[in-house]
Amino acid sequence: MRADHTTRRTGTLPTGTLPTGSTGTAAVAARVPAAALGLSAGYLFDLIAGDPRRGHPVAAFGRAASAAERLLWRDHRGAGALYTGVCAGGAVAAAAALERAVRRSPAARTALAAAATWSVVGGTSLAREARTIAAALRADDLGTARARLPHLCGRDPRDLDADGIARAVVESVAENTSDAVVGALVWGAACGVPGLAGFRAVNTLDAMVGHRSPRHRRFGWASARLDDAAGWPGARLTALLAALAGPGPRGALRAWHTDAHRHPSPNAGVVEAAFAGALGVRLGGTLSYGGRVEHRPVLNAGGRPVRTADIERAVRLSRRVSALALVVCAAAGTVREKWFDGRHGRGVR
Repeated sequence: MRADHTTRRTGTLPTGTLPTGSTGTAAVAARVPAAALGLSAGYLFDLIAGDPRRGHPVAAFGRAASAAERLLWRDHRGAGALYTGVCAGGAVAAAAALERAVRRSPAARTALAAAATWSVVGGTSLAREARTIAAALRADDLGTARARLPHLCGRDPRDLDADGIARAVVESVAENTSDAVVGALVWGAACGVPGLAGFRAVNTLDAMVGHRSPRHRRFGWASARLDDAAGWPGARLTALLAALAGPGPRGALRAWHTDAHRHPSPNAGVVEAAFAGALGVRLGGTLSYGGRVEHRPVLNAGGRPVRTADIERAVRLSRRVSALALVVCAAAGTVREKWFDGRHGRGVR
């Protein structure tokens, strides 16, 4: 998966006042805080069009991060921390410079926030991949389902049966609802375009080097820990919204409370447990990553085994959670923007 805010206008006119002749998009951008309009527009672009087909900023960042790894790699945590700081810090600094460059134009601020949101949010790709695998499973095409699974997660599909693949897809949909959508919106609301860029940069670095391979066990430690910290608020919001929007709210809250802390990931455990409880299914257990077998705790042990039909249920829950997260984050971003402008004597334009 793909792996990943707003700006303000300085001026002297009171909040809600438009300069003479402002019409159309510029007038809307001037009236509505860029946080709300930019996040909403970017989310809708992803909903309609999915990932940008060419020139994807996250892909460009990944190539730059790979080049930086070749230069900076040492089998040491300090070298990994330097690498993480250079890559993530560079992404944040570039986004902050862009945000500052357009701060005097409401329309440009909103367009930048929308473009950044579209670039880092991946809900449509997540749903598309999950549904593609579900279609293969319904057609009893286990080979295609196994071939498509690595597009969605790092699970080794070779020995998985249909139910095992379905379980892997549901778990990935749950985790990536937080990583690919809600977490990005949270940081967009909190920190504007730099928050969006920083969150996706950290998430991408974790995917690249934050695993326990011999090469990255020490070098990737800083990226993995920073990703845990960055993902913490989005994972909790995702779990809460899954409980509110899912068919089994009590089950979601119970599984979150009783099972999430036993998962090796402080964030994936929260969202997977909440989705398991909300959907009434059992997640976790034995799995394989790159030939390495892991025995993870069962989440929502009282639930039934995952079936192919549960993939669509998970996707629909993910969509509802993402839409609710957009509402929450757009509102929070508006409050932040008005507070900031008030402290600096600026009207939200």
